[in-house]
Amino acid sequence: MTGEPNPDLGDVAYSKAHDGYGTNLPPLEVTGTALAPSLSETEAVEAGLRKLEAKEIRWYSYFLTIDFWAIIAIGQVLSLCITGTNTFSTFLAIAGTNIPAFQTIFNYVLLTLVYLPLTLYWHGPRQWLRIAWRDGWKYFILSFLDVEGNYFTVLAYRYTNILSAQLLNFWSIVCVVIISFTLLRVRYKPFQIAGILICCGGMGLLLASDHLTGVNGGQGADMVKGDLFGLLGATFYGVSNVFEEWFVSKRPMYEVLSFLGVFGVLINGVQAAIFDRNSFENATWDSAVAGWLVGYTLAMFVFYSLVPLMLRMGSAAVFDVSLLTANFWGVIIGIHVFGYVIHWMYPIAFIMIILGLVVYFLAGSILGDSKKPWLGDNQAGGVAGIGTAKLKALNEARKRGLGGQGGV
Repeated sequence: MTGEPNPDLGDVAYSKAHDGYGTNLPPLEVTGTALAPSLSETEAVEAGLRKLEAKEIRWYSYFLTIDFWAIIAIGQVLSLCITGTNTFSTFLAIAGTNIPAFQTIFNYVLLTLVYLPLTLYWHGPRQWLRIAWRDGWKYFILSFLDVEGNYFTVLAYRYTNILSAQLLNFWSIVCVVIISFTLLRVRYKPFQIAGILICCGGMGLLLASDHLTGVNGGQGADMVKGDLFGLLGATFYGVSNVFEEWFVSKRPMYEVLSFLGVFGVLINGVQAAIFDRNSFENATWDSAVAGWLVGYTLAMFVFYSLVPLMLRMGSAAVFDVSLLTANFWGVIIGIHVFGYVIHWMYPIAFIMIILGLVVYFLAGSILGDSKKPWLGDNQAGGVAGIGTAKLKALNEARKRGLGGQGGV
């Protein structure tokens, strides 16, 4: 929109000037307009937050913001990406190419190829090495949780049925809520809890319709083993989602994604070499399989690139409940590709999940979940990047005449 600030510049400018690694760079410039000499950035953030939170708030106020509709839209794009990866995985399995660890490694390679050069450009090789030395172990843990979440969730589908595997995915939401509450000091309001429950109720309808129409996969090869794998995968997912939300609130998105890619290649590569070796040798390899691998990788790349934005504007809880609509889109794809028949409960379930997201934000702050409690009242511990409350506050300060042209 003409005249609106460019959040990309805010992300880059702040992350370079205030990355905590001792780099001597020019003062903060927000979206191309420097803050007024009379105000420090901390004072500007405080003033901006005060102005934003002082606005008259009604129960529908957040629904009138761009952020709310962006969260809804991004959530559905992420669900479609999940549907795409599931569809391509189904094609690969039908063709006899069942290599869950190996097929995922291409996504981490692509993340590395795209975001590592960006990180090196903005930080420089020397500073990148300092980041790797100081925080590399944290990024390794994040990548490990992510890789294992992918692996064990896919593994669960080998032994249990679809209905059980999808039910176990609810555990990731429980993990997110518990970890966010205990470690990140997130305090959920009654409307937020009600919204999560409504979303889960919508997913329950989807699962019930699957059971009634007999598309739940029937008896699995080893239900107990499959359920345990599914529970483990959901736990890894829940913990990694919260950890990533913490990371992207404090660090630039391109940095987080670059390290996720680098360590993901290493961890997933070792895992694929150990567990997918026999499957790789017996797999079918032709042009169709190559096309499905490309489609799977691109869908995963778009998914991983959008998740940090979702976690900044919303939260790990909002992210997880938004993905519940993936089953609905999966059936829509299944109707046209695999000949599924849609049940009358599906549209109702989809509406319930979207309604749950609306209820989640009832009577909330104009900032929604973008203001993170672990960053402090003035978000001093956070990065001023796309979707963050800190950048919104700085832009509000500029709009209020607290900014001027030129450097400080």
